[in-house]
Amino acid sequence: MSEWSAIAADWHELWGAFAEPVQRRVIEAAGIGGGTRVLDVGCGSGEFLAILTEAGAIASGVDPAEGMVALAAAHADARVGDAEHLPFDDASFDVVTAVNAFQFADDPVNALVEFARVLAPGGLIAIANWAEAALNDIDTIERALAGSDGDDGGESALRLPGGQEELLAGAGFAIVANGLVEAPWHAADDDILVRGVLLGEDADAQQRLASTVREAAAPYRSTAGGYVLVNSLRFAIARTAS
Repeated sequence: MSEWSAIAADWHELWGAFAEPVQRRVIEAAGIGGGTRVLDVGCGSGEFLAILTEAGAIASGVDPAEGMVALAAAHADARVGDAEHLPFDDASFDVVTAVNAFQFADDPVNALVEFARVLAPGGLIAIANWAEAALNDIDTIERALAGSDGDDGGESALRLPGGQEELLAGAGFAIVANGLVEAPWHAADDDILVRGVLLGEDADAQQRLASTVREAAAPYRSTAGGYVLVNSLRFAIARTAS
């Protein structure tokens, strides 16, 4: 995960707060409040940990990228680890969350087993992922970069309606809530737009692809001169066995 460590600071600056609308919806739907023990898997640079702490939860985070964990540790107990190997004891949490992270699990079924292991009986698992491409302006730009005007038909089931619910129910968990939440991404100027869309690309690639990004993003340009890309995330919350 050295590549994520290398871009941790840029991720925090450019994308760290984009999922806040769905994170706050998950807090509400899962009944997270004072004293709720929450583990955020794939915590990234820790923005959700800060929101959870603000809500009164006892928050912890885990991420495979050391650079991300170094930033997240400013907000809560954050440790290096992956979804299939959580560095926490059995029954340590009331809720386990994974926001824009579960798609990176090498083995989704084993990851859910591990989530259940660290949950107290009757605990909740909350997963949130990008919705299908048609509901995300960023995908229009990604298609332009790929040289395609249409859907390639290869979308992950986690992005499609019912995909997260099917995965959770198939693992034996009972769905208690789900939903679709808009999460706009704001880029104040062309520089932030290009850096955000091409995050992780080297300077040469950013220079070479910048005009394609700007042209594809033209419909989303605001009157103030920046850009607003309206995206959507789906979430599903399920309860483990009592």
